[in-house]
Amino acid sequence: MKQLPASYYEMLEEMQAIDFVITDLTLYLDTHPNDLQAIQQYNYYIQMRKKVKKAFEQQFGPLTNFGYSYSGSPWNWKDAPWPWQV
Repeated sequence: MKQLPASYYEMLEEMQAIDFVITDLTLYLDTHPNDLQAIQQYNYYIQMRKKVKKAFEQQFGPLTNFGYSYSGSPWNWKDAPWPWQV
């Protein structure tokens, strides 16, 4: 397996932290659907997640397939390690 730079792990950890916040806010909003501040926080973290994901994929390749991530040329979905392997 190829050696990965520290920034790979840092960006992956940042996305995991953002995903945790999004999940937590989703659960909260399921029971507090009119909390405008929570909705704004949710939308903020969704936007942040998209930016971090885009930056990660531009530098290291796709995170997901099935139409959720773009591929570089040549096709780079086959390039390991995949995020769940690290």
